[in-house]
Amino acid sequence: MITNTNTLQTLLDSSQLRQLAECLRGGDLLESLVDEWSFNSSTELLAVGARTLGLEWLESDHVEVASDALEGFPVKLIHRHEIFPLERGMGWIRLAVSNPFDFAAVDSVASALELEVRPVVTTSEILQRLIKRNLGVGSETIDGLIALRRQSGDVEMLEELDASGLEDAEEAEQASVVRLVNEILGEAIEARASDIHVESQETGLKIRYRIDGVLQKQPTPPEMNQFRAAIISRLKIMAKMNIAEKRVPQDGRIKLRVAGREIDIRASVIPMLHGEGVVMRVLDKSNLQFSLRGIGMSQAVYEQFQQLIRLPHGIVLVTGPTGSGKTTTLYSALNEIKSEDVKIITTEDPIEYQLEGINQIQVHTKVGLSFAACLRAILRHDPDVVLVGEIRDLETAENATQASLTGHMVFSTLHTNDSAGAFMRLNDMGVEPFLVASTVEGILAQRLIRVLCEDCKEAYVPELGELPGDFPTDARLDPKLRFYRPVGCEVCRRTGYRGRKGIYELLVTTDRIRQLAIQGCSADVIKKAAMEEGLETLRIDGWNKVLSGVTTVDEILRVTKAD
Repeated sequence: MITNTNTLQTLLDSSQLRQLAECLRGGDLLESLVDEWSFNSSTELLAVGARTLGLEWLESDHVEVASDALEGFPVKLIHRHEIFPLERGMGWIRLAVSNPFDFAAVDSVASALELEVRPVVTTSEILQRLIKRNLGVGSETIDGLIALRRQSGDVEMLEELDASGLEDAEEAEQASVVRLVNEILGEAIEARASDIHVESQETGLKIRYRIDGVLQKQPTPPEMNQFRAAIISRLKIMAKMNIAEKRVPQDGRIKLRVAGREIDIRASVIPMLHGEGVVMRVLDKSNLQFSLRGIGMSQAVYEQFQQLIRLPHGIVLVTGPTGSGKTTTLYSALNEIKSEDVKIITTEDPIEYQLEGINQIQVHTKVGLSFAACLRAILRHDPDVVLVGEIRDLETAENATQASLTGHMVFSTLHTNDSAGAFMRLNDMGVEPFLVASTVEGILAQRLIRVLCEDCKEAYVPELGELPGDFPTDARLDPKLRFYRPVGCEVCRRTGYRGRKGIYELLVTTDRIRQLAIQGCSADVIKKAAMEEGLETLRIDGWNKVLSGVTTVDEILRVTKAD
């Protein structure tokens, strides 16, 4: 919102105002003046400077930008002078500026639009967020790209690097596209995106980031569509793909360093109707903490799982859909048990993170190095613990069961909806029920839920009619029952959620469960028996996290189904 700065009691004298102007015009930091004049921050100093000049102060980027403010506004002036139009009236325009002494910016806008300019002062950070929100990621490079297109030929020539003889033009185009692509990647990493989707559609280029498990469309300037082919080519070059091949899917890897952080990106390109689509999985090594304590397990599940992963032999499975955090859970388990007297070998496709003290093998099916082939070779290296990235077929499943029968601890993953379904899944692959029952020691099913933002979540008393039928009865009747709901703030990008945690369902194979598995009973029968023995399902764990204020009822309904 825009506030008038008359609530600030301090004014600058003429000498201070002159020094402030010189500092801003020279591009210097305001910290020296902040200390000298005993202000709390550069923001406070700039606000007082605005008041001294009789100008309005914009304290937040959460301001409604009038729909007609940008109509006919020269975009190049926005980035050249760091300004942004907020509102337009009859004969005037309200303009956010970070430097109230940049009279050239005011004159340029007044001249271009023939309007009276009414400056509103704000910080550079708030202006940048306004620009990105309203013009989209990469907007500041678009004008330069268009100018380059006019000067040096078509940026799309980047796709024919081997065939083109215009090396100078190609290098110039590539350098410009590099800047645009780097901004797309940098913005995604800053937003904590786990995946970046760059999609070619009939209407142009669509960019979406998956943040906390939910896709969010990113605003992009229409002019970016002119560089769709160049952007995709640049990404293919970075991932060491063949940019001339556009008929078959390709996979690659990009390694980056962003603000001192090591970022690993797995890229996949698939040809689609209106051009190639790119999806990139972002692996931020600096944010990784493989700890079972930190992934959201309840104390009871944590203690049981600790006992399972320390067994001398057997199979422990982690199940759930793609993107449910199975790999993180397994890596956390390996971190718990690794030591100098335990040899751990993993076989993965692909290796997502490199773990210190653990031997990791990359599956390479093109040369015959499948999960099953890896597992056979691994057993000749005298391991104590083996991690198989995924049990996909009968051969891998049989090798895993044989490894456990010969005294090895085997960790792996399966794609099933719940823990009890793992028995039927292995049986369907062709593994004998008695082998499954005798080797599988426990199955952990999991999902990821979004966590409410601590900065803005709001308490409320739910109406009884709002609660699902399977919500715990005792809690439903509690007069002190309080839930929390998302509100949205700058910290969480207005979503109301920030970060994710797991909900878990740990089925330990007891004697009763083994008997049912040997008989080939259905998943429903096994699950019912496990619940009678104390199994807390995904849904129950979810309700517990709602009651503890971690997440919302809607979030649990989104990722689980009633038992």
